[in-house]
Amino acid sequence: MKPIFTAFVIAACLMSPVVQAQGNLEINTPGISAIKSSMQSRHAQLAPLYASGAVGLTAQGTLAVRDAKAVPLAQRASLNALVAAENADRTKLYKEIANANGHPEWASQVQKTFAQRWIDKAPSGWYIEQGGNWKQK
Repeated sequence: MKPIFTAFVIAACLMSPVVQAQGNLEINTPGISAIKSSMQSRHAQLAPLYASGAVGLTAQGTLAVRDAKAVPLAQRASLNALVAAENADRTKLYKEIANANGHPEWASQVQKTFAQRWIDKAPSGWYIEQGGNWKQK
């Protein structure tokens, strides 16, 4: 996958003008902007891991190590740290968007909405979780 296309997909997921009945998902604050920036900078490291199948998109809007064997043993600790950092940012993003809408109780709904968006916009070849199983898109 070309990095520019992948960056476009991530940007589209983060910035598309989807306005749900429950709030504005494109709302921006300094906190949201900082989280998006962190995620964007990490994406270059994640892209080859999505492509190899080492990492997949879960139905909960997070990442999971799907096949650790796709990464050399010496790099698995950094793989786990990378996924953990991305998941921490994603969790913060969902909470920040809910907070920015004035409804912190919406964080789980924001997460569900983003989970579906990440899966819908994932390029073919990436692994996604559906019904508790991994499927290559």
